[in-house]
Amino acid sequence: MGSPFKDHHPLHPSLARKLIPWTFYAMLPLVLFRVYLYPYPLHNTATTVLTSSPVSPPPALLEDETSCDYTDGNWVPDKRDPLYNGSTCGTIKEGQSCIAHGRPDTGYLYWRWKPKQCKLPRFEPNTFLQLLRNKHLAFVGDSMARNQLESLLCMLSSVSPPNLVYRDGEENKFRRWYFESHNFSISVYWSPFLVRGVEKSNTGPNHNQLFLDHVDERWAADMNGIDMVVLSIGHWFLHPAVYYEGDQVLGCHYCPDLNHTEIGFYDILRKAIKTTLKALVDRKGPNDSGLDALVTTFSPAHFEGDWDKFGACPKTEPYKEGEKTLEGMDAEMRQVEVEEVEAAKVNSMQLENFRLEALDVAKLSLMRPDGHPGPYMHPFPFAYGVAERVQNDCVHWCLPGPIDTWNEIFLEVIKKWESRREH
Repeated sequence: MGSPFKDHHPLHPSLARKLIPWTFYAMLPLVLFRVYLYPYPLHNTATTVLTSSPVSPPPALLEDETSCDYTDGNWVPDKRDPLYNGSTCGTIKEGQSCIAHGRPDTGYLYWRWKPKQCKLPRFEPNTFLQLLRNKHLAFVGDSMARNQLESLLCMLSSVSPPNLVYRDGEENKFRRWYFESHNFSISVYWSPFLVRGVEKSNTGPNHNQLFLDHVDERWAADMNGIDMVVLSIGHWFLHPAVYYEGDQVLGCHYCPDLNHTEIGFYDILRKAIKTTLKALVDRKGPNDSGLDALVTTFSPAHFEGDWDKFGACPKTEPYKEGEKTLEGMDAEMRQVEVEEVEAAKVNSMQLENFRLEALDVAKLSLMRPDGHPGPYMHPFPFAYGVAERVQNDCVHWCLPGPIDTWNEIFLEVIKKWESRREH
């Protein structure tokens, strides 16, 4: 299957070139499919990024260059209001618009991530837009990719309104916005495995099918028209699935009714990322236009008890340093992603126009159990009292909310890249 943008003819030049601990999680595949995934370190490898203050124009980024481990820090109180809210941003998915849905506490909005070694500047929309002028940025992956995309759109729209120039009509899985002020486009591609997959359905098999040696062409077919890509996967690998490599069945995950070998999903995640990053290197790396790529690491969920009971994620403040440790499945998923990014960086060192980083948000996200919609994934869930069953989203993030920090670090990565380019 090719790109869903195939027959879309954008008006601007940049697009005209292309027609463009573990037991708990065992229940997630069964109970959370509709809630959050069907729209709408053990190893201390760290992403280092430039710590210059946000400035414009970009040449000033060369001043005071240092590096920083943004994974090592704490959440500290911050009196500043977010850059946007549900009234000023029209692209917030309904299920993440927590204040508009009646969430009574607002304290979760007033924290900022403070790295121990340096300062993380507040997101500066004008700087981001200037750095991405005349480019096409794509978010590819599952609903966490969409969540991060919508956070970025809201922050950018505080200074420049985007125009929605494409939507596929199918639950908004493929969309594109255009910032005319900077000839800059942002797209989102639904691809929960990054590799080719057939998702479970009511009319087909009750499990997913993953073809681990083939990248998903729904997004990869557009690769030549993409300048920067943010990849984000993880949670869909918890679902029942059968895995294929070539013409052979490798095994499956949670398939008691099938005559296949049960295998863990960590190696499957590794294979999927390896195939994806190899496709980026092989298809885009040698091109003169090049490609910048980031892999956003796994974002832990914060369920405390049953997903459909009151108080599933009841926290109203961040965890303090040492109160919570990244461990178990969360740590394993993050480790796989970071290791594959590092391996791909080594394998692509000879490519001048290919840059790759891990956007390592696992720890800082783990520390924010207060940042999820919880029951406020639906409007005013307690308007008529507390029901026996209450759906909770303790996976995605309220907008505005902690996920905005992901994009603050994202901007710092871009600034670091641009600084190195100038040198």
